[in-house]
Amino acid sequence: MNKKLKIIVSGGGTGGHIFPAIAIANAIKEQYRKADILFVGAHGKMEMEKVPLAGYPITGLRISGMQRKLTVKNLLFPFKVLFSLIKAFFIIKRFKPNIVIGTGGYASGPLLYVASKLKIPTLIHEQNAYPGITNKLLSRSVSKVCVSYNGMEKYFPKDKIIITGNPIRKEIQYLEPSKKESLDFFDLDPAKKTLLVIGGSQGAKQINLAIGNNIQSLLDLGLQVLWQTGSSSLKMAQEKAANHKGIVIREFIQRMDMAYMSSDFIISRAGAIAIAEIVSVSKPAIFIPLPTAAEDHQTQNALSLVHGDAAIMIREKDATATLVENLSKLINDDDLQRKIIRNLEKYIHPLAAHDIANEAMALVNNKND
Repeated sequence: MNKKLKIIVSGGGTGGHIFPAIAIANAIKEQYRKADILFVGAHGKMEMEKVPLAGYPITGLRISGMQRKLTVKNLLFPFKVLFSLIKAFFIIKRFKPNIVIGTGGYASGPLLYVASKLKIPTLIHEQNAYPGITNKLLSRSVSKVCVSYNGMEKYFPKDKIIITGNPIRKEIQYLEPSKKESLDFFDLDPAKKTLLVIGGSQGAKQINLAIGNNIQSLLDLGLQVLWQTGSSSLKMAQEKAANHKGIVIREFIQRMDMAYMSSDFIISRAGAIAIAEIVSVSKPAIFIPLPTAAEDHQTQNALSLVHGDAAIMIREKDATATLVENLSKLINDDDLQRKIIRNLEKYIHPLAAHDIANEAMALVNNKND
């Protein structure tokens, strides 16, 4: 490309939108070091903090979602959309991007819509097995739709879809610590199997209660537990574990590469990125989806693996009652473990970020031809 490559990326609201967006930007930078990349997010959302930490500039739109009940915010929503469309127009006109990429979140809607109307190449990436409303609406007008699961032609135009998978952090994709180093890091016993419990960065109350109420039964299975609780469940977890050995509690685990390496089994929510990381490290997992996630997309994410015999799923309402039974079946059945690990291979997309970046660059080159 002769002239300087200029790209706008928009994704935010949750880590599931932000971190894939950053991974895609990084993949583009690896190929085009001088590329000028601008992020657009929503004011007050976590992308306004996380993106600058990753080394990229970001500007914000004053946009938010609709509330499920009648509120003043809902009355203001049409005006926020209108002003966001206007601001998106001026951002695009001023920056003059070669392509606009969206990974979901409030800001990506107005931005990608305006870009498509201005005939600028546009690409969206959908992380989940059941797409969010923003991406479903945008799919009608964007140039390309990158997805992470099969069967997405139910929601998107078939001729625009390409399966790329979900980008994940490099340190998870290329696990470097040894198992011994990882076990030592958390002061875990190398003679025992390790159960890793992760409910997301904020923890997961019902998963934590299921673990806390079954502590002795889990230990009776011969397991040790590495338990990320989040801040809200930390005190409860410490109280439940007070008189037991073999339980390591962390409010938040920074070194997830070591956590994955030290584990033999995993209990997790079913967010798109959590699933992508667990698939990448090929560990047998029990997923307990968050039932209040938009359109219950976490359940759809988990079911996509369950239908491929690559995971076990428990409904949150059944977690306390059935967790130990399901875990006991898993840890005592070597054939089941091997089958799950073997079937996980179908879901691994090691080059997801680069594949999405390549699709974006193909759109740019086609526009320039």
